[in-house]
Amino acid sequence: MAKLTRRTFLAGAAASVAAARLHAQAAVHVSLALPAQAAGPQMPAGFVGLSYEIQQLKDPAFFSASNTGLIHQFRALSSRGVLRLGGNTSEYGWWKPAPDSPEPQHPQTRAAAGEPQAQYYPVSAEAVNNLDAFLRATGWKCIYGLNLGTNTPARAAQEAAYVAKTLGPRLEYFQVGNEVDLFSRHLRDPKTWNPRTYLEQWLTFARAITAAVPDAQFGMPDIAGRLDWLTEIAALWPTVKNPPKVVCLTHHHYFGGPATNPNVNIPNLLSPQTAATVQGMADIARAASRRMGVSLRMTEGNTCFRGGKPGVSDVFAAAMWAADYALHLAVNGYSGVNLHGGSGPSVANSVGGSLPGDQLLRDQGETAAQIASHPHPFYTPIASFGAEYRMEPVAYGLKFAGEMIGGRFYADDFSGRLLAAGIDARAYAAGMPNGERRITILNKDAQRDLTIDLRCGTRPSGTIEATTLHAPALDSRTAAISHSSPLGKFNDGRCTLAVPRATGMCFTLRA
Repeated sequence: MAKLTRRTFLAGAAASVAAARLHAQAAVHVSLALPAQAAGPQMPAGFVGLSYEIQQLKDPAFFSASNTGLIHQFRALSSRGVLRLGGNTSEYGWWKPAPDSPEPQHPQTRAAAGEPQAQYYPVSAEAVNNLDAFLRATGWKCIYGLNLGTNTPARAAQEAAYVAKTLGPRLEYFQVGNEVDLFSRHLRDPKTWNPRTYLEQWLTFARAITAAVPDAQFGMPDIAGRLDWLTEIAALWPTVKNPPKVVCLTHHHYFGGPATNPNVNIPNLLSPQTAATVQGMADIARAASRRMGVSLRMTEGNTCFRGGKPGVSDVFAAAMWAADYALHLAVNGYSGVNLHGGSGPSVANSVGGSLPGDQLLRDQGETAAQIASHPHPFYTPIASFGAEYRMEPVAYGLKFAGEMIGGRFYADDFSGRLLAAGIDARAYAAGMPNGERRITILNKDAQRDLTIDLRCGTRPSGTIEATTLHAPALDSRTAAISHSSPLGKFNDGRCTLAVPRATGMCFTLRA
């Protein structure tokens, strides 16, 4: 959301220095050492991603070469990202290959709070053609979602064939079904719906698609949060004869929600317990993916489900959360993270027709004009205000995490040492392909600054540069990323790094 200029860079740097001086007595000092070798996972080029409702394709001009404002923001976020199209609305789309193609009959569904109303919409060949032009313009690839909830295998295969032919190498893989662990609420019989019956239905669709697209690849099961589904599907997978080519195990994650939940707040969002919960989830998902021999990706998530919470999802705290969450999954071997967003109407449709955050603001007495000043949905990484697109704080956090792309992580519990020292901060370090070393420190503590005495390994000397993720405060509606000229040098394999409170810094050690 914030535009970085020389003036804002200098102001941010001055504010950081002032904060460090003001709170010098409260600073926490920690000693860390980089191991001799970086033996952890490598953060892949396509790690940074966004997730949108596939209903956005109802407007063929949205993802198109003519939407230059959106293209600019995608490229600013990452030069090689992954766009995932899916979401709750994906279960109500139907393939319209020609302008005169008739709408098919649809099965009966049930109404459920937080789920879309049964409002069906077409996905046209024109929209897919324009999507391809958009991907070419951004340099991004696409995870393309297909309707499992109200579709037929034959129609899914027909759509998949056109998508595969049109997108070509820009198609990462297909995803059939969205949040299938919640289908029992509105799309399937709750008495019989479980991982086994899901897998049976998924295989029927995937085999029909593979017959039409012999080299089709898939990500699955794209669950909302029932991690036991990942475990059970991984256990069932060896029993599948001639399985379709699954290349990625996928799941979603939202910190909490909805907006009316008082526990969705900045202190909880940034707390060590939240990070511990993420690690527990990653342990389960990673075990399942290893059992299946496939990669792992978080394909939809954000701070607060059902559209986000104003004052939490649209402020700098969300940037700090996003940076930490992305790096936390990267160090656990994930292939990427897709933060959910899009237009206000598409996300509102996906959760039943309205955003709980709007009602929250009305209850707090905000006027219509004041409410409109917030991004809609509140958690969207890229917001639209009239004809203008802007990166929101949460996107800055994801972009900042991307500073480590290409690096191989050091397998050491740096964050555990910081927590043991009594500060709410996390650290990640990686060896880069060019021989540089980078260490990212996210000081999420709202009160205390952090000083790290770092042993840098065997190289005796070199320069230190820093990239800083900053804002005036955790509840600021702005965020910025600043790049410094060399801060100083490390000598005899040692250096001291200072990170002000509520700030992220990525230090590059260059011999």
